[in-house]
Amino acid sequence: MLSCQILLLLLGVGVSAVEVQRPRGVPLSKRQFYEEGSPFTCLDGSRTIPFDRVNDDYCDCQDGSDEPDCCDTTDEYNSGAACQNTCREMGRKERESMQKMAEIAKEGFMLKLTLIQESKRGLEDKKAKHADIEVNKNELEKTVEALRTVKETAEQPEKEAKERHLKAWEDQKAIIQIAKDKVKMAEVFVELDDDANGFVSVAELLSHSELDSDSEDSFTEAEAQGLLGGVDQVDSAAFESVWNVIKDKYISEAIPDPPAPVETPPEEVREPESDNDSELYPEEDIPEEEEDDEEEDEEDDSDDRDFKSPPPTQTQEKKDDDDEGTMPSYDEETQSLIDAAQKARDAFDEAEKALREVDDQIKNLEKEISFDFGPTAEFAYLYSQCYELTTSEYIKVTCGKETVLVSTSEPSRCEYLMEFISPAVCQEPSSLDSAFHDHTEL
Repeated sequence: MLSCQILLLLLGVGVSAVEVQRPRGVPLSKRQFYEEGSPFTCLDGSRTIPFDRVNDDYCDCQDGSDEPDCCDTTDEYNSGAACQNTCREMGRKERESMQKMAEIAKEGFMLKLTLIQESKRGLEDKKAKHADIEVNKNELEKTVEALRTVKETAEQPEKEAKERHLKAWEDQKAIIQIAKDKVKMAEVFVELDDDANGFVSVAELLSHSELDSDSEDSFTEAEAQGLLGGVDQVDSAAFESVWNVIKDKYISEAIPDPPAPVETPPEEVREPESDNDSELYPEEDIPEEEEDDEEEDEEDDSDDRDFKSPPPTQTQEKKDDDDEGTMPSYDEETQSLIDAAQKARDAFDEAEKALREVDDQIKNLEKEISFDFGPTAEFAYLYSQCYELTTSEYIKVTCGKETVLVSTSEPSRCEYLMEFISPAVCQEPSSLDSAFHDHTEL
C-alpha cells in the first residue's frame, strides 16, 4: 500500500465536471456492463449480442436490458420479449438520488459561504498583522543599529586592554628567556673549560665536532678559532658573542636528568597454555586458519605495545614553554572591559536574532497573502493542511459536506486524477423541480 501525503499550498485550483460516456438510459451503477465495441451480455445472462443491437428498438434480451433507452416497452416492435415496464421504479430511484445530491450540494454551498467569510476575515487579520510587524521591524532595526554602536564602542577599549596584557606577557617571557639563556651559557662555559682556568680555548672547542660549519671535513683549529672570534681563547664575558653563534648546534656532554617514570598498568598474568594442542595437531598439521589467527594476535600485541609506549622526551622548545607557564589572568580593569564588551555583544546578538525572526514572519505572511485561493478565497482554509490517503493507486476530487481525500486514479501515463471532496467547490444549487423540468419521461 502506498501512503500518499499531500501538503496543499494552493496557488490556484480549477474544477471541471467529467461526463461519463454511456448508452442512453444506462444508469451509472450499470455502466460497466455496457462497453461500446464489446459484445453485450444480457443482464439475466440469457444471451450475448453485438453491441450495435443495444438501443435498436428491438428487445433481444428476455429482461429487456439491451433496450435501456425505453423503460415502458411501448416502442419495441414484434420481438417476442416480455419487456418489463420499469419507468416508475427508475424514476423513483433517480429522484431519490438527485434529492440526496441536491441536499449535499446545498449543505456544501452553505459551508462554502462560511469558508469564504472566514477567509475574508483571515485575510484582513493577516494584513493587519503584517502592518503591525512592519512597524515592529522598523523599531527593531533602530535598536539593532544602536546596539551595534554600543558594541563597537565597548570592543575598542577591550581590544586595546587585551593587546597591552599580551604585550606585557610577551615582554615578561622574553626577560625569562634571556635569563634562562644566560644561565645555560654559563653552564656551557664551565662545561667547555676543561682545565677550569676561566677561559675556553681552541683546543677545548675542538672536542665538539657538531660545531663544524661545513659538516663535511674534520673540525679544524682554524674553524674553531673562527668561532672564538679569531683568538685562541675567550673569557666568560667574551664568550657571550661565541654563545650566540654556537648555541643552536651545541650538544651538551652532561647526562640529562632521566624522565619521570610512566606508570603502566600491570600486565595480565597469562596461564600457561596447555600442551594438548600440540598433541592434537602436530606442527605441520596445524590448521592454516589458526596460524593466521596467531599471526594477527602477534600483530595486535605489537600494536598494543606501540600504543602503550611512553611518549618521547619533550623537545627543548616545548619544555621552555612549560617552564614559562601560561599567560596570567587578566587584571581587574581589563576583565571589567571584557565583561562590558561581552554584555554589549550579547545584547546585539539577541536584537539581531529578533530582527531575523520578524523578517521570517513578514515573508511567510506575504507569501500566504499573495496566494491565489480561488475567486472568493474559498480554498484558503486548506493552507498548510495535510490530508492523507492510504491506497494502492494514486488520488480523486468533488462537492461534499466534508473535506476528505477519497480515491486516486491514473487515466493515462504520467497523468494523475485526484478525487478530493470539499465544500469549497460546491455551487449554489437550483431547485429540484427545475432539475426535472426538461426530463418529463421519468
